[in-house]
Amino acid sequence: MKDRDERRACYLTVRKEATGYCLGENISGIRPVNNMINNYLFPESTLEAVEMLKSLNGEGRIIAGGTDLVLDLRKNKFVVSSLVDITKIDSLKNIELTGDKITIGALVTHAQVASSRLIKDKASVLAKAAGSVGCLQIRNVGTLAGNVVSALPAADAAVALIALEAEAEVVGPGGSNFVRVEDLYERLFTSKVDSNSQLITKISFNALLGKQGSAYVRMTLRKALALPILNAAAVVSVSNGTFDWVKIVVAPTNPIPTICKEVGKMLAGAQVNNQTISEAAEYLSNNAVIVEDIRANKEYRKEMIKVITKRALEEAVAAVS
Repeated sequence: MKDRDERRACYLTVRKEATGYCLGENISGIRPVNNMINNYLFPESTLEAVEMLKSLNGEGRIIAGGTDLVLDLRKNKFVVSSLVDITKIDSLKNIELTGDKITIGALVTHAQVASSRLIKDKASVLAKAAGSVGCLQIRNVGTLAGNVVSALPAADAAVALIALEAEAEVVGPGGSNFVRVEDLYERLFTSKVDSNSQLITKISFNALLGKQGSAYVRMTLRKALALPILNAAAVVSVSNGTFDWVKIVVAPTNPIPTICKEVGKMLAGAQVNNQTISEAAEYLSNNAVIVEDIRANKEYRKEMIKVITKRALEEAVAAVS
């Protein structure tokens, strides 16, 4: 019930375009918080957004979809007096293919990623992952970039982006730079992107070509509004019945998603068959750092990681054109 009420609170408050609105309004038992938003600002460019944050001296924060931020504000994870809403920056709203590079703007939602024909054709692992986030309402509001900044250990879209070797452009007072998505994790639930002074403007990765395939698999207790017990993203290149290379990422086996480099080394040059895939899945089960939380214990995750790894690899191979 509390989780449902918090989601409802999110829907009611996100994108509230009113100065002085209090995000701590009490709704169905959610405790009031200390965040009183005195300024709700709308920059029209990324440069203006950075300048606004700089002028607020750490008391402002970027908001886009807000599906996680609003809840964090209610829980006093962040205390700010101003929100800088970047939803009027049109340059951040596009999905584009330039050469072999796909670029997704910071305001593109999960729903837009999941339904994009380009993403379905050239990065199906991401389309499926984005379509697994939260529920329809959250996917219609929450952004791909926000999924990365939230730094959840098993964030659906982030796991897929890491498997695609995606980079994010981070813009701040010192300029801009491109950072691998996996390198944006500071620690559990904490991103290296400081939303009090920085923002992600776009995420880019190479489109999958012929002889390359991908897949995303998740295990969860229910089909919506549930973080996965385990998830895995696989991207493979296959020629003449042999793996050229394999990228596989699993979570939450660590505080951050795990890039299974040793599995990739095992499979590179190996024959594509049930035995090699099963051996790779078994190796990962025996060597991964398994975490335990309220959703599953270590023993269960240790067994099931074999299942989702094998399934992800099989589906990725099947997706090779």
